[in-house]
Amino acid sequence: MFVEQRTKIFPGRYEYLSDIAEFVQLASHDAGFDSSMTYAVETAVDEACSNVIEHAYGGEGIGDITLICEIEQNLLTIKIIDQGQPFNPDSVPGPYLDKNCEDHPGHGLGLYFIKSLMDDVKFEFTPGVGTTLTMVKRREQDV
Repeated sequence: MFVEQRTKIFPGRYEYLSDIAEFVQLASHDAGFDSSMTYAVETAVDEACSNVIEHAYGGEGIGDITLICEIEQNLLTIKIIDQGQPFNPDSVPGPYLDKNCEDHPGHGLGLYFIKSLMDDVKFEFTPGVGTTLTMVKRREQDV
């Protein structure tokens, strides 16, 4: 099976989120995703990269964000790699979905969205390499 891989490194700054979105949009389009699926992937990647800047690096300009997009038949795998603080997703409490937005404590909702928008989500920390977030989105088969 043919796998096309694209890799690009972006500065860990909010102003580069639009460049990251373009990179992901192109990969999603080339993977044959419709606009709805492309938007879901773009939203998950935006949330994940914003979390890297805010939480892993603790602010802008501290480190880079490496994106790897792998396009295969009927699926797109996106890996986001940072060298910030390690992240254990099990330590983040789930969101309180029964509360109003104004009453929400503000943590866990982004991770919830990422997991809701993507088909598979996995975090790995490797000393000397950093944290790798792997997200997979499958394209529905033509009927």
